[in-house]
Amino acid sequence: MNMPNERPKWLMLYAAVALIACGSQCFAANPPDADQKGPVFLKEPTNRIDFSNSTGAEIECKASGNPMPEIIWIRSDGTAVGDVPGLRQISSDGKLVFPPFRAEDYRQEVHAQVYACLARNQFGSIISRDVHVRAVVSQHYEEDIHKAFVIRGNSAILKCDIPSFVADFVNVISWHSDEQENFYPGTEYDGKYLVLPSGELHIREVGPEDGYKSYQCRTKHRLTGETRLSATKGRLVITEPVGSVAPKVDVKDRITWLDKPRGQALNLLCPAQSYPMPAYRWYKFIEGTTRKQAVVLNDRVKQVSGTLIIKDAVVEDSGKYLCVVNNSVGGESVETVLTVTAPLSAKIDPPTQTVDFGRPAVFTCQYTGNPIKTVSWMKDGKVIGHSEPVLRIESVKKEDKGMYQCFVRNDQESAEASAELKLGGRFDPPVIRQAFQEETMEPGPSVFLKCVAGGNPTPEISWELDGKKIANNDRYQVGQYVTVNGDVVSYLNITSVHANDGGLYKCIAKSKVGVAEHSAKLNVYGLPYIRQMEKKAIVAGETLIVTCPVAGYPIDSIVWERDNRALPINRKQKVFPNGTLIIENVERNSDQATYTCVAKNQEGYSARGSLEVQVMVLPRIIPFDFEEGPAQVGQYLTLHCSVPGGDLPLDIDWTLDGQQISEDLGITTSRVGRRGSVLTIEAVEARHAGNFTCHARNLAGHQQYTTPLNAYVPPRWILEPTDKAFAQGSDAKVECKADGFPKPQVTWKKAVGDTPGEYKDLKKSDNIRVEEGTLHVDNIQKTNEGYYLCEAINGIGSGLSAVIMISVQAPPEFTEKLRNQTARRGEPAVLQCEAKGEKPIGILWNMNNMRLDPKNDNRYTIREEILSTGVMSSLSIKRTERSDSALFTCVATNAFGSDDASINMIVQEVPEMPYALKVLDKSGRSVQLSWAQPYDGNSPLDRYIIEFKRSRASWSEIDRVIVPGHTTEAQVQKLSPATTYNIRIVAENAIGTSQSSEAVTIITAEEAPSGKPQNIKVEPVNQTTMRVTWKPPPRTEWNGEILGYYVGYKLSNTNSSYVFETINFITEEGKEHNLELQNLRVYTQYSVVIQAFNKIGAGPLSEEEKQFTAEGTPSQPPSDTACTTLTSQTIRVGWVSPPLESANGVIKTYKVVYAPSDEWYDETKRHYKKTASSDTVLHGLKKYTNYTMQVLATTAGGDGVRSVPIHCQTEPDVPEAPTDVKALVMGNAAILVSWRPPAQPNGIITQYTVYSKAEGAETETKTQKVPHYQMSFEATELEKNKPYEFWVTASTTIGEGQQSKSIVAMPSDQVPAKIASFDDTFTATFKEDAKMPCLAVGAPQPEITWKIKGVEFSANDRMRVLPDGSLLIKSVNRQDAGDYSCHAENSIAKDSITHKLIVLAPPQSPHVTLSATTTDALTVKLKPHEGDTAPLHGYTLHYKPEFGEWETSEVSVDSQKHNIESLLCGSRYQVYATGFNNIGAGEASDILNTRTKGQKPKLPEKPRFIEVSSNSVSLHFKAWKDGGCPMSHFVVESKKRDQIEWNQISNNVKPDNNYVVLDLEPATWYNLRITAHNSAGFTVAEYDFATLTVTGGTIAPLDDGTGHGNVHTRIRLPAWMPEWLDLNFMVPLIATVVVVAVGICVVCVALSRRRADDMRGGQKDVYYDVVYNQTMGPGATLDKRRPDLRDELGYIAPPNRKLPPVPGSNYNTCDRIKRGRGGLRSNHSTWDPRRNPNLYEELKAPPVPMHGNHYGHAHGNAECHYRHPGMEDEICPYATFHLLGFREEMDPTKAMNFQTFPHQNGHAGPVPGHAGTMLPPGHPGHVHSRSGSQSMPRANRYQRKNSQGGQSSIYTPAPEYDDPANCAEEDQYRRYTRVNSQGGSLYSGPGPEYDDPANCAPEEDQYGSQYGGPYGQPYDHYGSRGSMGRRSIGSARNPGNGSPEPPPPPPRNHDMSNSSFNDSKESNEISEAECDRDHGPRGNYGAVKRSPQPKDQRTTEEMRKLIERNETGPKQLQLQQTNGAGFTAYDTMAV
Repeated sequence: MNMPNERPKWLMLYAAVALIACGSQCFAANPPDADQKGPVFLKEPTNRIDFSNSTGAEIECKASGNPMPEIIWIRSDGTAVGDVPGLRQISSDGKLVFPPFRAEDYRQEVHAQVYACLARNQFGSIISRDVHVRAVVSQHYEEDIHKAFVIRGNSAILKCDIPSFVADFVNVISWHSDEQENFYPGTEYDGKYLVLPSGELHIREVGPEDGYKSYQCRTKHRLTGETRLSATKGRLVITEPVGSVAPKVDVKDRITWLDKPRGQALNLLCPAQSYPMPAYRWYKFIEGTTRKQAVVLNDRVKQVSGTLIIKDAVVEDSGKYLCVVNNSVGGESVETVLTVTAPLSAKIDPPTQTVDFGRPAVFTCQYTGNPIKTVSWMKDGKVIGHSEPVLRIESVKKEDKGMYQCFVRNDQESAEASAELKLGGRFDPPVIRQAFQEETMEPGPSVFLKCVAGGNPTPEISWELDGKKIANNDRYQVGQYVTVNGDVVSYLNITSVHANDGGLYKCIAKSKVGVAEHSAKLNVYGLPYIRQMEKKAIVAGETLIVTCPVAGYPIDSIVWERDNRALPINRKQKVFPNGTLIIENVERNSDQATYTCVAKNQEGYSARGSLEVQVMVLPRIIPFDFEEGPAQVGQYLTLHCSVPGGDLPLDIDWTLDGQQISEDLGITTSRVGRRGSVLTIEAVEARHAGNFTCHARNLAGHQQYTTPLNAYVPPRWILEPTDKAFAQGSDAKVECKADGFPKPQVTWKKAVGDTPGEYKDLKKSDNIRVEEGTLHVDNIQKTNEGYYLCEAINGIGSGLSAVIMISVQAPPEFTEKLRNQTARRGEPAVLQCEAKGEKPIGILWNMNNMRLDPKNDNRYTIREEILSTGVMSSLSIKRTERSDSALFTCVATNAFGSDDASINMIVQEVPEMPYALKVLDKSGRSVQLSWAQPYDGNSPLDRYIIEFKRSRASWSEIDRVIVPGHTTEAQVQKLSPATTYNIRIVAENAIGTSQSSEAVTIITAEEAPSGKPQNIKVEPVNQTTMRVTWKPPPRTEWNGEILGYYVGYKLSNTNSSYVFETINFITEEGKEHNLELQNLRVYTQYSVVIQAFNKIGAGPLSEEEKQFTAEGTPSQPPSDTACTTLTSQTIRVGWVSPPLESANGVIKTYKVVYAPSDEWYDETKRHYKKTASSDTVLHGLKKYTNYTMQVLATTAGGDGVRSVPIHCQTEPDVPEAPTDVKALVMGNAAILVSWRPPAQPNGIITQYTVYSKAEGAETETKTQKVPHYQMSFEATELEKNKPYEFWVTASTTIGEGQQSKSIVAMPSDQVPAKIASFDDTFTATFKEDAKMPCLAVGAPQPEITWKIKGVEFSANDRMRVLPDGSLLIKSVNRQDAGDYSCHAENSIAKDSITHKLIVLAPPQSPHVTLSATTTDALTVKLKPHEGDTAPLHGYTLHYKPEFGEWETSEVSVDSQKHNIESLLCGSRYQVYATGFNNIGAGEASDILNTRTKGQKPKLPEKPRFIEVSSNSVSLHFKAWKDGGCPMSHFVVESKKRDQIEWNQISNNVKPDNNYVVLDLEPATWYNLRITAHNSAGFTVAEYDFATLTVTGGTIAPLDDGTGHGNVHTRIRLPAWMPEWLDLNFMVPLIATVVVVAVGICVVCVALSRRRADDMRGGQKDVYYDVVYNQTMGPGATLDKRRPDLRDELGYIAPPNRKLPPVPGSNYNTCDRIKRGRGGLRSNHSTWDPRRNPNLYEELKAPPVPMHGNHYGHAHGNAECHYRHPGMEDEICPYATFHLLGFREEMDPTKAMNFQTFPHQNGHAGPVPGHAGTMLPPGHPGHVHSRSGSQSMPRANRYQRKNSQGGQSSIYTPAPEYDDPANCAEEDQYRRYTRVNSQGGSLYSGPGPEYDDPANCAPEEDQYGSQYGGPYGQPYDHYGSRGSMGRRSIGSARNPGNGSPEPPPPPPRNHDMSNSSFNDSKESNEISEAECDRDHGPRGNYGAVKRSPQPKDQRTTEEMRKLIERNETGPKQLQLQQTNGAGFTAYDTMAV
């Protein structure tokens, strides 16, 4: 649809809507206000909204303005848009919402529509750009690929045909061949295949083999994200050319049109084919011409075959392109018209302007984008028919104010900009506000007619009767006055009205800005009467309108007559019943006459009145002019004015430029008859130039005709400029006007400097301009002062000029005229006025227009400060009072004027706080509130702010709901489920906000998370690993506590399902979660999704994030490597690329590594050559040399695997010259010539040639061939004493080489001793023979001797001199290396040579030292043997694990350190090294024994590891510590507690995952066994737990079957007892006695109370109950019938107590159960935390100094030893845990128990029994842990060893509720102490405190007590409360233990200095202040603290007996506790 044409229709319809909504406000004359403005779009909807029916869409439209604009959505036809249920909605915030819908619900009028957003307020309306909404219904579609026909050798283009109904949304993303080739869009333009930006597959240089492949395209739907492969496969049909073929182009391809957006890549096709292959050339036409120029190719513009590809298109690329295709046969061309579109945008300048009445207004529309088809303007949503960029309103009227919009459009989109026109000043056209009505009356009384009119300026009111103005007379009186509001009241009094006074009365209000009038009839009963009508003169051609002035009432008829004939009598006449006569186009002949008006009533009475009509004819002038054009000065001229038409008499006169012509001008006029006049100029002068006008007048009117006289006149002043002074900042205007002919050119210049003289042209700037000779200086400033020159020149004469002075004066000015200032009552205030202008400036202050004198009121102080630009005056008010609410005015005055500014002071107060805040209704995500309105603080309440926060957050972290100030009810929505909120409310007025109301607390229910994880980033770590990082969903969308995340990943573009890994939630605020996905494929794209989960379920999946793993190095080398020798110095190397699947990335280059084979071992001598092709030529090689080569491929990941070395030898060449030559005299006819072989033989030497020539003679050169193995030649038959010249050459199969140097010798009788051999270096291999030559000549025969390293040689078994003088060495060893000199001597001379012998031996043993170790690598240092002289090519490193095979690794000779990687973690290794060279491997080094770092897995804390629900248990394997070696897997086994056989659940659970054991029975005890494996070993851990009930509660603790067991209180040795006392002896001795006594007491107590415990379990079961009992007497049990205690949702915790955690949370640590005393188990009554104020007590225990480790051996590894002040914070071994949650407070049946294992090193020994059998003495109590403790250690804790032999493990926490988040350090005092035990494992029970140890940081003193003394006293403390206990289960776990009973309970220490002290607090909690207070040591050291009240003191024995009788009250218990020997009021006991 073409919107520019359609838009006016619907905009006109909208106008009606806008006017109706506008109402009377549109016409109200409101003054312009600075803070009021028309609507402006803040967020304008986009041009196109495409969405899928499965997703829906929201279109947002926001506008600002004052008042706030209303948002209305309209259709293209202008009608308002309403809701369509389920398909279209308009939300409360103005969004247009399209919900997801079913395909069958699609409606075109809803889902394929053009909408617009309309914003309006009282100042105008604006309409958004067109919004094209298009919903896409998911429907099946298939892509097809058709065959492409192509001539061999040409380029082919395969197109992916996409159905038209989805073509706009589906894009091609890749192509795939049936040979597993994948092609993606890219920038590699050199390959055979290229995916074009438009999606086609471009295939270059098609060959026959391409016809066998088939291709498919893959597309992606941009709305749904769906990707699919084309349904059909396309292939190429290749034809072989038969003869030459001219280029051919399909007709449909000859011209194409393309529209592409700016910034994207595009391609222009040129689909021509021919044979031979054509040449393609691209041209672009120069715009607007038929000329074209070649397209310049660069990095941005590429040409691939015939296709032109443009990257990052710009608008300038638009145009018509021509592709010219030619070959030898013919040519063809293809045209493409390209339009690069750019988004449209528009802006109106200025955006707001205020214009006074009658002044012009100009709006300029500045727009960008491409293409732009139309520009249109609208005002307040109505088209105004203007299509130019500039809109000009010449004279602004009232109706011109409003909103103006400029729209720019093309076929695809539109854009708009808006501006507002405000009216300046105050002006309103007159308006009749009150007026008289038609009235009928009897004659006689007086009549009073009244008119009230308003307007600005004030209008004048006049009165008319039947069109005739009424003047005051004796009966008619007109008066008027102005009211206080500016209205004019006018009245007409008629005294004693007559019938003749009737008629049409009219009041007319008139001002300069308009006229308003009102008329009504006054009917007076009486006979008809017609008032006298004056003669009516009318000009011919006009229309006569006359109304008969009839009085009297009633009148039956009014008729007009002419010549007694009733009118009308022709077509021009019209008569109306009200007495109006109209005659059109009057003429004198037919219409000039007397007309009579006749009025009659029903009785027949009539009245007549006559009207004489006179028709007058205007004069008519015949046109005239000066025929000769411009006149010369002195020329004679005449003009004739003839008036042939018009009534006589005529008056004819002349004017020049509007002035009467006088005789002194030299011009005469004379009349010619009655109808003519002649003007004569005797001699033309300059003053005669101008407009001559002939005027003709008669009674009908005036006519004139003007003709100009142009004379060549020099300039003359019309308006000569004069000196001017202007106020600073004003707009200065200096006029300079001159005339002359031709018209002079007026210019302005400014003087240089401060004096006139030299002038320069004015520079054109924003504020200085010259228009028609007038100099304008806008916003004139001091810098514009100076002398100015105005010059007028027209070429006639010398011209005119005038110099003026422009001065600038600055009167005072306030930049801010009026502002409001508010102050709080009672606070000081300062009012400031800053006046700018010429100093001095005086400033006075007025208050409510009265002079303000600070002397009269000392609260006021006035100060002035002189500024550089003016003066600042400050009025200070010490204390504002209500009377200070006034208008303060400051008046500034200087010599040039004055100005004033006003400050409206408002003294206000903040409102009081709202009260009576109540909850009316609440739901899971919202709450309805009500409150009472408070006092508003003398300022209207703007709003209420409802503040709400999560209960644990501070009030600085709140959310707010804004509520209007007039309401007292509101709903808070968007709350998070399962959250406790505190809600309060504050009121706000213009001054500020009130105090907050009292907070109310609510709890919402829990739901599955509704938010997706945020900030998901997937980044490659390496080739096989990607790191996924994310942040939690928004906290408001957790809907509970997030337990973790499921991270799913899969290969992208596959239909496989995601593989999910579970990640625990990180509680650390703001910390990113991360997961490394490992063992991925190299350089492969993966898709990753994440969802959060809580205990209810999993939330939504995140958006799919795709990422490639990093490029790896090629895993296979290039194949088929081959080399070919080309020349003696070049070798060609070729290869085939590695398989694509092994490339692991994009292969960028290949590297060829080459070196001579004998130097290959030396890395430094290898050469490298890079190339991108699959072969290369190596240049500059050594001749006839064997080269070794390897080839490797390189990707972004690095170098790949090298190929197997290949070898090639360069071709031989001619050799170099022999290195040296000797000629030795052998006799008088013989000379011995010897030589050294060439340094570079360049091949195999085949022979030597010896050249000889007699010197000085013209003899021929003789040659002699010598075999290659012979290095000397004896030249004979020479002439004596004749010099001979000798030289030698070497030859190979290629030819003869260069000649050696020449040497001259002369045969002689004298033969001195000479050695023919040369100094040489010989290399001998170790253990082989070596021979060094020494060939000598001389006569007599010389004597030959050898020296070895300077020492005379003597023959031995290995060395001897051969007959030819050579030295032979057999079986060379290292010591033979050195210098060997041979000496030859005879009687004539002596000679010597020196050989150097190098022995090639294998290297000696290197030194190997360990440099560093990690968990999987060893770093060793390698050094060669100090005395080793043999060349070293490298090392071989040998290593093996303790139980494994030897492995080797090659190390280069340069590497000083080497990493041995990929080793097993925590394993022992043996390492040694050998060196090697080309001789072989040397001796081995010493073996190095070492090990890698790392240990076996370590146990986690149980609560972090196990999370229990009703029918499953979640295992968080991330809680395990890996000991430094990565976990390999876990084995999980479980069984019911009463079963024997273990069930294996999984034997291969991967680490870093959560694992859920399913199908468990609710409310059942289970055993769990976990075996953790890593490379260092394995660790076994066993756990007990109980599943929750079906409702989520915990089950009651289990009884251990022992009835009322003994209560053991831990003993502390008195200070006087020596430490050497052996506990191993004392404990069994004392325990035996005590157990018997205690057992009897227990039985007695049991029988007396008749309480039978639940006997659960058999012999193998060991249960430890945990209950919470009161010792307060019978009333202490919980009343289970009270419903208020069970109402979870309604229960709100008191503000001063913190809630315990909910069951199932992760707070189940030992810290919750660590502070108890031993006691008897009572029934299962549960303590009530709300009944007694002293429930929560703080237990303080002093730390004990550590005594060292000399008291006994501590068993186990380091994990079992604990040191002070810190210790390993483990879960208590083998304890039953009771977690009191929210539900258990309500219901005691929902407590949850679970147990941990005993310490593995706790040996069960002779310990006191407790009503069961005792363990055999010395029986070990180990359990299955293979690594350290079976309890669960926490990080960052410290260990403590036992003291006094390590008899027990004691845990002593404090029984208190506290908030871990608020008590970061308090928790350290609740850490437990554990000491290794040999004789038994003793545990004190903990107390019922709730804290979160994970959030409490370590502190210097963490532990309350440490027990180290022997247990020498009876265990005589008993309690009547249940407890939580734990102990060793050695008897239950070890089959060798014959005891069927559990081991005895732990004893308690008696030492009171180690006891805990309870502080009961009324608040039932530990406050934050106490957290800070309790940082020091707690309790006493050594001495017993006595009670201050002796009467309340009791001994331990007395206390025990009182407890048994249940007589001890809370107070007594508390006192006992204070003394260190009693019990906590609500502590737990071990049974």
